This record gives sequence, structure tokens and C-alpha cells, in this order.
Amino acid sequence: MGAEGIFNLSVWETVPFHFWTVLFFVLGCIVGSFLNVCIHRMPLDISIVSPPSHCPHCKYTIPFYLNIPLLTWVARHGRCKNCGAPISFRYFLVELLTGLAFLSCWLKFGSPEHPLGTLPLAMVMAIFLAGLIVATFIDLEHFIIPDEITLGGIVLGFALSFLLPELHGATENGTALGRSVLGIAAGAGMVYTILRLGKLMFGRQLFKLEPGAKIIFTETTLCLGEREIPYEEIFYRRSDTIRFTARRVELVDRCYADVDIRLSPAALQIGEEKLDPADVPYLEAWCESIVLPREAMGLGDVKFMGAIGAFIGWQGALFSLMISSLIGALAGVGLILLRRREWSSRMPYGPYIALAAVLWVFAGPKILALIFP
Repeated sequence: MGAEGIFNLSVWETVPFHFWTVLFFVLGCIVGSFLNVCIHRMPLDISIVSPPSHCPHCKYTIPFYLNIPLLTWVARHGRCKNCGAPISFRYFLVELLTGLAFLSCWLKFGSPEHPLGTLPLAMVMAIFLAGLIVATFIDLEHFIIPDEITLGGIVLGFALSFLLPELHGATENGTALGRSVLGIAAGAGMVYTILRLGKLMFGRQLFKLEPGAKIIFTETTLCLGEREIPYEEIFYRRSDTIRFTARRVELVDRCYADVDIRLSPAALQIGEEKLDPADVPYLEAWCESIVLPREAMGLGDVKFMGAIGAFIGWQGALFSLMISSLIGALAGVGLILLRRREWSSRMPYGPYIALAAVLWVFAGPKILALIFP
């Protein structure tokens, strides 16, 4: 194919459909390699651009020929070439999932008769699924969904809806844009309503700790063992209060013994003494239980559902909320039957929402027809 042929769209229309199938899978695996960088670095607030890919153990910079998606991990048996340290199976899994996601989007939205005409929609849906993959793995590991994914997803979904009306089954840019806005409002609004109702009904959560367990309050997070909970996920209103009785409390300049602690965004009370939380940047306490204000969902889930609605509209957002609740309930029951009740209480909700959104993309109307014949 000469230079003129390469830039001739009519020539590309004659390319076999499954050439694009293979291309989508390969591209998805490459994107999956980048998603692994996002999953590792975003929660740590590290640039996803610099430094280049390197071993997390020995910091060995990985050359391009040792960074081939899927193949390198298999060839090296999941180990770093330089230090031999194991590389998590998650890297291989994310690359494979992303490759399959891109391939599935092409098979679902691509057309053998007009491959170039359906290419943009398949690519946009593949990008949407890539965002769900990143959000899922970060939420599973860190119990957060970064704003780069949620707020960034809202902006991207809104913009792509205008540029590609077919994303919402429309022919007019304005119509698609309106459906995207409605999806954002419906998705975020529904989850926010559940969050507020859950706060009223189940506003407190008791955590039982090991005898002599230490908890740490920093300027931004509460550390319960290995789990770090940002204050923004604990305090929604100024009246939200953390409560516990401590055998010992250590501040930077003083100590207390056998005192009740009450901490809200507005005040810190240790025994009878009242302090301004802004003046106490660090606090350690030893206790056996702690009561936290609890939300039915986090604000990250609100923004996440808004991003999903931006791409798949209000019907998709409503479906995702309904089916994610069902998936979450089934997963909880399954874990309890397997005697893993503690796992069910630790599972974040974001992955359930993501899975439900994937079901909508590929089989939403069919599933609704089965539920509501």
C-alpha cells in the first residue's frame, strides 16, 4: 500500500473486519500497560508521565523491549529481570482485561459493512471501560476513586457526547449533550440521595480493634492499622463526630490516660479539655473500639456515578445503580456463606457499580427485558 493508499479512507473500508478486531485487542493491551501505571501512581499522587516505567522494588528502569504487554510478564515468569523480585499478577490481569474490553467494544459496536464509520463509537466505549478498570482496581486496593477518574470522566463524557451524538443514540449534538447532562444529574443525584438517607438511618459504625491497638490521626487521615481513611470520607457535616475511649493518648506536647475522645470538624474534646482540631496536627491513641460516622456510600461513588451517567445516560445510570445493589447483595451473601463476613464489610462499592455499567453497555436492554418482561 503506497502513501496515497494509506490516507485513502475508501481503501481502509475494504480492510477485513477482523483486522480491526486484532488491532483493538493489541491496542487494548498497550492501553492496559498504561492503566497499570495509573493504578499504581494515582493514589500515591505520583506523576503518571515521569519517571518512566520501573521496577517498584529496585527502581530499575524497564526498557521498551522488556515492557511488551502480556508477553514480558509471561516470559519473565512475573519477575523483574534486574532484581528477580516478583511483579504482581495484577499487571498481567489489567493488560488482559483491557485488551478484552477493547476487543469486545469493537465486536459490539463495530460494523463489517462500515468499519470506519463505527470506529469512533467503539473507541469511545473502549475508553469508558478503561476508566472503569482503573477505578475498580484503585478502589479495591485503596478504597478511593481519584478525582482524575470521576471528575475527569464527567468532563470527558460531556465533551465526547457533543462530538459523538451516537454515544447517546442521538443524531443531533445538542440532544446528545442534553442526555449526557441528564445522565450526570441522575447518576450523581441518585447516589447522593442514598448517601444522605443512609446517613440518617445508619449514621454510625463501630470498629472493634485488637487489644492495645494504636490509631493515628494525622492532618488529613485516620489510620486504623493498615487502613487509611481520609477525613473527607468520615466528616460530611460539621456535626459528624468520631467517638472512642482511649487508655492512652499522646499529642506532640502532652499525654492523657483513660479519657473519652470526641472529634468533629469543629472541635476536639479529650476528657474535659476542649481543643481546636487545627491546633492538633498529630494524635496517637490506644483503644479497643472506635465509633465513626458512616455514609451509605462515599462521595467518590457520587462522582463516579456522575461520570458513568455522562457516558451512558440516565437509563444506564439507573440500571447501574439497581444492578450494582443486586451484585453487592449477592457478593455479600456469598462471602458470608464462605465464612468471609469480614471481607464483605471491607469491599468498596465502586467495583459493583463498574460491573453493572459494563453489563449495561453490552446487554442492558436484554437484562431489563428479562427482569421486566
